[in-house]
Amino acid sequence: MTENPTAIPGQDWLEIIRRPTQVTFAAAFTDDVTLVTSVASNRIVGPVDVRHFFDATRTMYDTIGFTHETSEGSRTCLEWQGMFQGREVAGVTILRRNGQGLIEAIQLFHSPYEQVVAFSVELARRLEGKLLPLPFPRQ
Repeated sequence: MTENPTAIPGQDWLEIIRRPTQVTFAAAFTDDVTLVTSVASNRIVGPVDVRHFFDATRTMYDTIGFTHETSEGSRTCLEWQGMFQGREVAGVTILRRNGQGLIEAIQLFHSPYEQVVAFSVELARRLEGKLLPLPFPRQ
């Protein structure tokens, strides 16, 4: 495992998430990148839909920050904590890269359970019409 105590946790990931265009964002991912998350029922596939997901989620948190980053081989694990709708939320983001260094899989887990449910409901509202089919159960 590698840890760089002088690096800011999540710095590289945040640089990707903040890229200004779909083209520059997609350059970090494989064409069939998958996102599996505790706040959706189905996986999200492809850079366009992954971008829709992260464009929506990054505006939902009151605060969020990465607290720890660990990498080993093709995987990077990012621990984070923040606030959503005035309540604490925390989780982990796991990135898996292919042999060319492109992100091919993302796992994103939130807790506690009540925040998972509330976040999922709000996210479904924000993604309506942007992801087809929506990766959430019908209400």
